[in-house]
Amino acid sequence: MDVPKLLEAAALLVPEPLATANDLTVNDVWHHLTHDEWEVALGLLEELGDVHPLPLAFWQTLATAAEQMRLERSAAWCHWRCYETRHGIIRADLAFKPADVARRQTPFSGAGVLRPMWNIGNRTPTGEPALNIAGLWVELRPHLEPGRRATVRLAPLDPAQWQHLQPGQVITMHKDRTVAGTAVILSIQRK
Repeated sequence: MDVPKLLEAAALLVPEPLATANDLTVNDVWHHLTHDEWEVALGLLEELGDVHPLPLAFWQTLATAAEQMRLERSAAWCHWRCYETRHGIIRADLAFKPADVARRQTPFSGAGVLRPMWNIGNRTPTGEPALNIAGLWVELRPHLEPGRRATVRLAPLDPAQWQHLQPGQVITMHKDRTVAGTAVILSIQRK
């Protein structure tokens, strides 16, 4: 299927009254589609998908369109949202340790590439902390530098291990056994 048809199919999955914070609606998407402004239409559809939960097919269709347009970050975001549609959303405020006290000296990509270990309170059979892996997406930033903080989204490798988390809970990010950052859970939307 070509890009315009994919975007049209995704637009049909958006409820008519849904609007972004800037009062943009699916009618604005249709306007951009009629003018062959596909990248703008894709961006608007991504925004509308953040306003109200939309079906998995919506995000899968957008991911395919973004891949065909060679928009890597948009494609990665749409695939991320596919994961969240299946497993739920975990958002946290992450404080990444400064380079002078942590092993990581360079920024990391905010587009879901990093999959650090997390101490979320689970224990091994011998009572040691069990570290759980989760992908990390940095909201509204292309990367995160040491010493900075940002709102992040987490995609656990094994979501069942994360079911006990609650907003306000503090978890730690690890590069190895050393702490690379501390995060406070902001919100959880379970499936």
